Amino acid sequence: MNHHKASRASGLSRREFLVQSAAGALVLGWQVPVQAQTSAAPQAGTELNLWVVVKPDGGCVVRIARTEMGQGTLTGLAQLVAEELDCDWTKVSTERVTPQRNFAAKRAWGEMGTGGSRGIRTSHDYVRRGGAAARMMLLQAAANEWQLPVAELKVSQGVITHPGSGRSMAYGQVAAAAARLTPPDMKSIVLKDPKTWTVAGTARPRLDTADKLDGSKKYAIDLRQPGQLSAAVMSCPVWGGKLVSFDAAKVMSRRGVKAVVKVNDRCVAVVADTWWRAKTALEALPIVWNEGAGATQNSATIAARLREGLAAAEAYAGRSEGDAVKAIAGAAKQVEATYATPFLAHATMEPMNCTARISANKAEVWVATQNAEAVHAAMSEESGLPLAQCEAFCTDPGGGFGRRGGLQDYVRQAVAIAKQFPGVAVQMIWSREEDQAQDYFRPISMCKMSAGLDATGNLVGLHVRVSGQSINAFVSPQSVADGKDKRQLQGFWEEPGDAQLGYSVPNLLVEYAMRNSHVPVGPWRGVNTNQNGVYMECFIDEVARAAGADPLVFRRRLMAKHPKHLAVLNAAAEHAGWGKPLPAGVYRGIAQFMGYGSYSAAVAEVSVSPQGELKVHRMVLALNCGHAVNPGQIAAQVEGSVAYGLSATLYGEITIDQGRATELNFHSYPMLKLAEMPKVETVIVPTLDFWGGVGEPTICVVAPCVLNAIHAATGKPVRSLPLKHVKLV
Repeated sequence: MNHHKASRASGLSRREFLVQSAAGALVLGWQVPVQAQTSAAPQAGTELNLWVVVKPDGGCVVRIARTEMGQGTLTGLAQLVAEELDCDWTKVSTERVTPQRNFAAKRAWGEMGTGGSRGIRTSHDYVRRGGAAARMMLLQAAANEWQLPVAELKVSQGVITHPGSGRSMAYGQVAAAAARLTPPDMKSIVLKDPKTWTVAGTARPRLDTADKLDGSKKYAIDLRQPGQLSAAVMSCPVWGGKLVSFDAAKVMSRRGVKAVVKVNDRCVAVVADTWWRAKTALEALPIVWNEGAGATQNSATIAARLREGLAAAEAYAGRSEGDAVKAIAGAAKQVEATYATPFLAHATMEPMNCTARISANKAEVWVATQNAEAVHAAMSEESGLPLAQCEAFCTDPGGGFGRRGGLQDYVRQAVAIAKQFPGVAVQMIWSREEDQAQDYFRPISMCKMSAGLDATGNLVGLHVRVSGQSINAFVSPQSVADGKDKRQLQGFWEEPGDAQLGYSVPNLLVEYAMRNSHVPVGPWRGVNTNQNGVYMECFIDEVARAAGADPLVFRRRLMAKHPKHLAVLNAAAEHAGWGKPLPAGVYRGIAQFMGYGSYSAAVAEVSVSPQGELKVHRMVLALNCGHAVNPGQIAAQVEGSVAYGLSATLYGEITIDQGRATELNFHSYPMLKLAEMPKVETVIVPTLDFWGGVGEPTICVVAPCVLNAIHAATGKPVRSLPLKHVKLV
């Protein structure tokens, strides 16, 4: 049976059909740890401060200004607030802050972007202080009512007690009085020692899971407004090309079609009463494009430009210590290799979409985004209305990975279309093909690595030359004058704290040759640490082999000045049993790298059949993110990074032909299959002395540890991705 057709014929939605058909077919029992979570709409209660609302029954609402897109930020932030608040965790719910609310409060919640694995690491301090301030106000209000010194009171799980008299009072009973008090000075608050945490630091069930499991969750693509119209869009398939003309008369007689509109100078839309009618009409619409100079470009011309950058006489020197070129030239043994990684698409499960309603004095959008304030700004600019008259209602995205970050191109399109239908909600949805074709791809790059070894196998010189596209040059060209883009050398930095190279080499030169193309690029989960981790960690393995050394032992020699890098490497190696016997035909590979303020390492166990078929059996990943707010969620994010990273390693590639992307759906841009997912073991080694990220750091060690294991299995290094193009035997 064709399930899609059956659901249409019966009048059921696909979700309803699947639920009902399960009743007559196979019913599976799920035992998933979830905690009930209430609606994101404002809830009744007493506001104590920006972060905390206390309800009459003692339940606490924690306001969240960051985006939850599956990474667990919502639950982690709620845990941090609840820890300092000393409330009953089973009664905690959350409420989303809108950008208009933040704007009206003079950005009291700060910036609302969620990317760079900073949802918790850059907001932990002020959210914890918000929870602590609310607790102090509640205690003081109880002390005032009982006419007792506040120091004599205790609180646990939202109940204030006076041990001396046996009196008690729940938060809900004292909230109104507490709200009338002058808040304490936030800067003077002493926060709890993380070693004493009971809510934070524990693997609590997530707050955003239940509606995802029962099918009731509404993503932006699911939302419906009264009288809503639907829009399908198509932009010039060659980036930089322009819209010349279209023949609207050819499709206006089609059922349900309301209008054909020019969105901007490179995009046209069909608006209809349903999205499918809009899409099929758009496909039939005669369109004339001026594809521009980009149409002459392809993967080969772009690759040639990158190779030229590898050999160019000059490049931006991000690091220069000693004289690497001279040291390598005079070394007893030289090692050289060139690596390449392709453009990658974000391939979010939910394609870009936005619903907009624009009237003379008000603009509204319903959208999934990683940056609510960027949406607010984009809709204001596109609608021509001031920020005070714009409101964005943001839903949890069906995947972000960086695509739903700063530029908000899809929001601008939706607003531009809706302006032509005043007072009517218009839902614009990109097709999967449009989503792939108009992505901001992970930059393509190549890297030439050179090393010199002395007679005893010590590394005396290392030269890194990266050639590739620059995200900053695409987003803000003025920020990278003369090709000086340090961001593209992420993971090779000298400075500690975010993306420091974990090796010390007496003579080191790290360079970047900016070689941009017409292809638009942007952050992709892990951004530049993913490529740079492949280059550094695969090459270090090759150098170790040239030195006749065990890859783990060789790395340790270079890491004496980098104890946190070394500790994570050792943790992964020890847990994986590095050096211990493996089943016949199974081999190990190892890698370590740093990004987003956290230290990562991984060991992979793989086999390669005589026919060249790869099997990744097991992966052990170690992470030091400083503080582990929710260990269970950290493990989930590590597992997710393996799935996403292996998809890219095995299959991920956007190729360019006649100036446009050729992989436009999942048949040509596949994801990792369930049967291909290895066993993943996570080792968390928090040192409690810094705050690092979790969502992106470990993805950078996924590919190199697998490639190094393949090298061990086959005796041949792998220097380009994806593996679907590589003959392993």
